[in-house]
Amino acid sequence: MRAIALIALVVPLLAACAAAPAAFDAAPMPAQPPSPQAEFRAMPTAAPAEAQPRLIIRTADLTLVVSDTQESMAALARLAGEFGGFVVSSSASRVAENALEGSVTLRVEAARFDEALARIRALAVEVRSESVRGEDVTAEYVDLDARIRNLEAAEAQLQQILKQATSTEDVLAVYRELTNLRGQIEQVKGRMKYLSQSAALATITITLIPDALAQPLQVGGWRPAGVVRDAFQALIGALQGLATLLIWLVIVVAPVLAIIALPVVAVVLLLRRLRRGKATKRIQESAP
Repeated sequence: MRAIALIALVVPLLAACAAAPAAFDAAPMPAQPPSPQAEFRAMPTAAPAEAQPRLIIRTADLTLVVSDTQESMAALARLAGEFGGFVVSSSASRVAENALEGSVTLRVEAARFDEALARIRALAVEVRSESVRGEDVTAEYVDLDARIRNLEAAEAQLQQILKQATSTEDVLAVYRELTNLRGQIEQVKGRMKYLSQSAALATITITLIPDALAQPLQVGGWRPAGVVRDAFQALIGALQGLATLLIWLVIVVAPVLAIIALPVVAVVLLLRRLRRGKATKRIQESAP
């Protein structure tokens, strides 16, 4: 049961390692500790790491007008290899009889990111849009590095405890903790690898528009697209005018007409009643 007692002391320290790097006084575990509570002091930590160079994840999005989409896509693939990278994805779609739109995502060496952007711009007839972003992940990488060193120190401590375990129950308990710890270590290493690779290779996404589609349709100085736009604007203006007139009729004209019409209707009805009364009286007088 000595191993279980040691695990009970180690587990809280493992939780602290998982949350943030901690500083402990290093003290090696003796081969046969007379008292686990007295002999177990702390997990040894590795020496501080050297200054970490800055890790910047750089990305860019460009929209280019090109004379030949297929040739530009091939040129971008060659450029990716030239700049120590590769093509992540590439797609093209036909938007007209002789026109293709394309999209290419590249990874290039981060150290040559600006040079690669200049070469990509040179392929274009026109740069429609460009967006460049950078994310500094240095602090996260340093925290992960300190965390993994503490976790590995804790793993070494548990390995020592496992060697001292004598019963099956103790061995299984230590093994479970080692398995959980190894999972945390692999997870942290995976995240560190992702950050380092993302910072080493910048990502550039290029949207390619064929030059034929970029130019407005024009025949002898007449632009159908402009005529269609003007027609839609005229239609919208007419509909707006009708809607405005209807609103005025409902809110202003109709109530005013109702107020004026009520007395007129009352007078007309009164006159009709008087006429009917007179007509009835004449009929009665003329009757034998």
